Amino acid sequence: MLSYQHAYHAGNAADVHKHAALAILLDMLTRKARPVTYMETHAGRGRYDLSGPEAAKTGEAAGGVVRAALPEGPYAQALSAIRARHGEAAYPGSPAIAAERLRQDDRIALMELHPGEHRARKHALGARSEIHNRDGYEGVRALSPPKPRKGLVLVDPSYEIKSEYGEAARFAVALMRRWPEASVMIWYPILTTARHGGLLEGLKPLRPEIHEVPFPPTREGGMVGSGLALINPPYGAMSALREGLAGIRGVFS
Repeated sequence: MLSYQHAYHAGNAADVHKHAALAILLDMLTRKARPVTYMETHAGRGRYDLSGPEAAKTGEAAGGVVRAALPEGPYAQALSAIRARHGEAAYPGSPAIAAERLRQDDRIALMELHPGEHRARKHALGARSEIHNRDGYEGVRALSPPKPRKGLVLVDPSYEIKSEYGEAARFAVALMRRWPEASVMIWYPILTTARHGGLLEGLKPLRPEIHEVPFPPTREGGMVGSGLALINPPYGAMSALREGLAGIRGVFS
């Protein structure tokens, strides 16, 4: 949705879950010398300022990365590297984490339809990535199967409307027909209304592996947890996620 801007939510508990998992998966994919392709359907901007007015308005980072005790690993390393260059208030979005963890011969293709987010991402990432101002699902499908063929797609819509859950599932099913070598990570919010049930039902033909974390109680109607559906992940990915995310303290209940 064009009204959504992630700057208001950057660094929250869901970001910690999502971005820690992303960094782990990218490191697993790059253990072999062959290049990989990384794509996103809803990339947002590459970097956020947690001292900015948007983050201050919601205060969500205070319950996420600000209070997190991070174990040594790819997520902590990416965060440290970004802050060494841009200051302690900087928080990397998923495009910046990918740019930090991937190699020069790996391909990064990012889709973002929101014009403001698209401009901000171009400024934050420069020439390191292919940046597309287009519908994410259409864009990723159009570029698939890519070269290199081994790779990962992050599907991370805002879920502002109910239909986005089914749309994400249908996209994943269609993508795997077109690009069967792909690994896909779909993030979803866990709400008291359990809207993500429709997403998981639609993904059943792909037999996804699920990783979910609960959040401490907050405001009524907010997220009560964060979920990831992994399709065709690297071998051993679920064990790596469980081990790596279990080491994060102060965020998940």
